[in-house]
Amino acid sequence: MRTGYIIICFIVIALQIGCKDDEPDILANHNINLPSNFSEVIHPDDNAYNLARWTLGKKLFYDSVLSIDSTLSCASCHKSELSFSDNVAFSKGVKNRDGVRNAPSLANVAYHPYFTREGGVPTLEQQVLVPIQEHNEFDFNIVLAGERLAKDSTYVAMSLEAYNRGPDYYVITQALANFERSLISKSSSFDKFLFQNQSDALTASQKQGMELFYSNVTNCFQCHSGPNFTNYAFENNGLYESYEDNGRRRLTGLESDEARFKVASLRNCEVTSPYMFDGSINTLEEVIEHYNSGGKVHPNKSEFLQPLNLTEKQKEDLLAFLLSLTDNEFLTDPNFK
Repeated sequence: MRTGYIIICFIVIALQIGCKDDEPDILANHNINLPSNFSEVIHPDDNAYNLARWTLGKKLFYDSVLSIDSTLSCASCHKSELSFSDNVAFSKGVKNRDGVRNAPSLANVAYHPYFTREGGVPTLEQQVLVPIQEHNEFDFNIVLAGERLAKDSTYVAMSLEAYNRGPDYYVITQALANFERSLISKSSSFDKFLFQNQSDALTASQKQGMELFYSNVTNCFQCHSGPNFTNYAFENNGLYESYEDNGRRRLTGLESDEARFKVASLRNCEVTSPYMFDGSINTLEEVIEHYNSGGKVHPNKSEFLQPLNLTEKQKEDLLAFLLSLTDNEFLTDPNFK
C-alpha cells in the first residue's frame, strides 16, 4: 500500500512538471520593472521564490481546508479585486463569528517590517499562523491542518516538489508567505506619472492634490510616506477619545502605546473601504473630513494631526489624488485570481 501511494505521488509530480513546460513563469522575475522607488523583494534564504512554492501557496490561499470546518479560506477576507482586503468592517470567521479588526490589504505586504495592527509578528511566515489559530477566524490548529493536507495526494505531491517534504506546519506557512510576497502593486496612475514619464497619467486636480498631500498644509506624507504610502509607525489618529481596542498597548503594555495602530497603506485605498482599524469610516470623503477636523482629543494623538481648514476645492483635489493610487492592473491580474 505504501509503495503504491508513493508511486501515485510521483506520477502527480510528473504530470505537473509536464504541464509546466508550456506555462510561462511570469512571476519568476517579479523584481523586474519595479519603479525606481521600490526596493527588491527579499525572500528568506529558506523560502526563496520558485513557481512550485508560489503555486502551492496560491492553492492554499484559495482553499478552505485551513479552517476548522472547511468553510473559509484566506481569500474569504482578502479579495483580489479589493486589493486583497474586505468590504465589511469586520470579516466573518468560522461559525459566523465576527472578527475584531478590519481586514487590511495584502498589497505590497512583502515590504512590511512586521505584522498585525500592533506589530507583534516579525515575519510573514509567522503571520500565517495568526488567522489559522484565532478563535474568531479559522479556529484551527496548524499541526492538524497539516495532517488534513497529508491525506490529499495532490497536496502531498505539490509539497514534495516545492519543499521536499510532505505538507505540514512548515510547508503551510512557507508556501502562503511565498505567494503573498508576489502581491506587488506598482502600476497606479501615480506610479506611471512619477516613474514611467507619463505626464498625462494624472489630471490637473490629481496633481494639485499630490502637492497638497506632500505639503506642510496637510502633513499627510509624514505618516503615509514611501512607495507603500506608510512609514509603518504606530500612531493614534484621534479617531476616538476612548478606545475599546487598546492597539499596540496590547503587545507592549505601555500606556504610551494605548490606541496606537500601525499606519495603513494608502495604495488602492479607493477599493479598501471601510477604513480605520475598526472599519468605522465608510468613504474616503469621510476620511478626509476626519483629518480636516484634526480628530478627537487623545493623549497619544499624533502631533501631526491638527485642524486643516481645507477648502472644498482642496478636499476634492486631495480625494482625486487618493484615487490616483488605484492600480487596476494589480486588481485585475489573472495570476492572482
